[in-house]
Formats: sequence, structure tokens, C-alpha cells
Amino acid sequence: MLVIKRSQQFSGLTRLLRSSINSSQKQWKLYPNDSWICARLYNCSDVNRKLQCKKQNKQPGPAKSVFTVKNLLVPTTIGKVEYRKYLSIAATIVNKSPKKVQPYIKLMRIDKPIGSWLLYWPCGWSIALAAPAGAIPDLHLLALFGLGAFVMRGAGCTINDMWDKDIDGKVARTKDRPLVTGQVSQFQALVFLGSQLTVGLLVLLQLNWYSIILGASSLGLVIIYPLMKRVTYWPQFILGMTFNWGALLGWSAVHGTCNWSVCLPLYVAGICWTILYDTIYAHQDKVDDLLLGIKSTALKFGDKTKLYLSGFGATMISSLVGVGLAVEQTWPYYGAVGIVASHLANQIYTLNVDNPTDCANKFISNHKVGMILFAGIVLGNLAKNSLEKDEKDEGNQLVKHKPKRNVSILAETNRSQISSFSSS
Repeated sequence: MLVIKRSQQFSGLTRLLRSSINSSQKQWKLYPNDSWICARLYNCSDVNRKLQCKKQNKQPGPAKSVFTVKNLLVPTTIGKVEYRKYLSIAATIVNKSPKKVQPYIKLMRIDKPIGSWLLYWPCGWSIALAAPAGAIPDLHLLALFGLGAFVMRGAGCTINDMWDKDIDGKVARTKDRPLVTGQVSQFQALVFLGSQLTVGLLVLLQLNWYSIILGASSLGLVIIYPLMKRVTYWPQFILGMTFNWGALLGWSAVHGTCNWSVCLPLYVAGICWTILYDTIYAHQDKVDDLLLGIKSTALKFGDKTKLYLSGFGATMISSLVGVGLAVEQTWPYYGAVGIVASHLANQIYTLNVDNPTDCANKFISNHKVGMILFAGIVLGNLAKNSLEKDEKDEGNQLVKHKPKRNVSILAETNRSQISSFSSS
């Protein structure tokens, strides 16, 4: 048995990979964009071509070990991630709940609410943008979409775990999930999924018919997303389409239809945002994904990750500016967009893609991005009212002063006519 330990240069993170020495077995396929991972983790060069390994004070020689999914006996061990305070509170609530309920709560990821927030914010943005000038967003719709985001995120996680049961058992971060440990059976998960979708449908039925049809059409994306990581390096794009459907649905819930000059750029901005934060998230599992044949943008982008993320970040900001112009937003909105741009730039610049703890914390920080933009939209709407009021007051003053000038001019004209008549 050959044991390969990760180099100490990666922030003290320990990973242990085991594979049998059997060169006669079918070699696991290494993609061109993935070789950089092996080169960094195992100090290997020419991974795709020669699979040569460098040893200290020794010349490079051919590697005898061949990595196969079949030979992956022990999942990798990942350093403990430092979650934010609100995640710890959620986990505490889960731990104090009844033992029989805990597996289902974990299946919904209630102990990790960041996903629900990331699903909710595009809905909130759209509802806030659809509000009239000078008005706050519809609180009833915000609450309704909040419940919907919470339930449908749980349903999506349940579907994901049902598809990925065999894979999750081989990844340290996911090996304790209820379906993997046997706390919940596939049938129980299916019944639980049905109950979540029923609640989601009841929420959807509170909206107008246009929104009901639009919302129901997103279910296909929810179902196929977990499969995309098996067939394409762009599952994050499908996730972006799924997670940001609320950018379309929020506006239609207010107006009964979509204004595509607003909804489309908002949807594009949301997709770019999701690709950005979920690529960062995927870097936590890139070694396991590489060995198990799971695809992601983290593997696709490789050592050019920061360059790609910068492009998606720039597209997101440009789209948000387009949204602001379409709805005639005011300076608080553009100020919030500027803060979001700074936040994303800082995320990308300081990101260490080889440190899972840093990747997790950067991913979680995107909750602030959604909150900042939502606050900017609301304040921008309120500022619209004050600007319109100022313009109206100026118009009233002009109207009030204009007749006086006309009367004085008419009086002067009459006096001149009378004087000319008397002189004649």
C-alpha cells in the first residue's frame, strides 16, 4: 500500500490518500486542466504525460502508483472549517432538537442556513426593485418568498443527497450526511422530499398565475442539477440558473409579468454571482472531486481561477448597473453596487484556493453581498421619492411665479397702449 501525504506548505492542512500499487489496473483519466492539482498536492510534474514524482535529493522517476476510483479506500480528511457565528447558532438549535428529527433537519441543511440566504437574496432584490418609488418592498411577499426559499433549498439538498449517496460516503466533508450513515433511508428521504415540495407548492399557489407557471418551470433545474457534476465542468452554471430563478419570480409576483429589461440583467448578475461563490466553495473538495471523477468549475479553471472569477465579478457588476439604469435607480443603489464590487474584489484578491478554511469563509461572506445590495435597492427606492418630491416642488414654484410675470407684462402692455392712445 502506498501512502501519499500532502506537503506541509499548504497551511498545515492534512490530507491522506491511499491507493494500491498496481500498474496493470486501468489508469484513472486525468484531464489537462486537472494536472495542476496533482502537481501541487503531490509535488509531481508532467502528471498527464509521465506521472513522474520528484523526491527530495533524488532524480525524478516513473511513478508506480496509479490512482483509480476503485482503489480509493479511505476518504480524505479535511481540516475543521471555522464557520461564522450564525452558523454555530443554527447548529446548536439542530443539536438541541429531538433525536428523531435531527437527521431530517440535517438533510434540509438547517444547520447551514447560508444556502437559504443565497437562494433568497435574488428574490428579495427583484421584489424590492419592483416596488413603487418611495415605497418599501411588499413585506408579505418578502416573507412568502423567505419561506419558499427555506423549503425549496431543503428540497434541493434532499434531491442532491439522494443522487449523491454513494459519492458523499467517499468525501470527508459529506461522509456524515444522514443518507450515507443510514439514519434516513432512500424511501424516507423520498417521502420527506414530497412533503417539502408540497409546502413549496402551497407557497407558490399564493402568487398570480403567471408566477405559478414561471415558478413551476424551475423544478426541472432543481432535479437535474445534481447530475450535472457527472457530465460537465459547468455544474455551477446550472446551479446559478436554479438559485437565481427568484430574480424573475419576484418581479412577476408584484406586477403579474416580467419586465425583461430589468429581470434579464438581474438574472445574469445572479448567475455570475453564483458561479463566483460556488467555484470558491468547490475548491474545498477539488482533490476528492478529481479522484472520484466529479467535475466542477474549480477543476475547470485550475490555477486561473482568480482570472475567471474576476471576469464573472465584472459581468455581475455591469449587469447590476444596467438594472439600475432600467429602473432609474438613485445614488444609494449605485453606492451599494460599488461596495459589492469592492467586496468581491477583496474576496478574489485574498482568496487562497488551496486553503479549504479560507474558501469556506469566503463563500459564507457572500451573504453580506446579498444583504448590501438589497439595502441599496430599498434605500434607492426611498431616495426616488424624495427626488420626485423636490422636482415637484420646483415645478410648483415655477407655476406659481409664472402667472405673476405674465400679469405684470400684460399690465405694462396695457399702460403703454393707453398712453399711446391718449397722446394720439
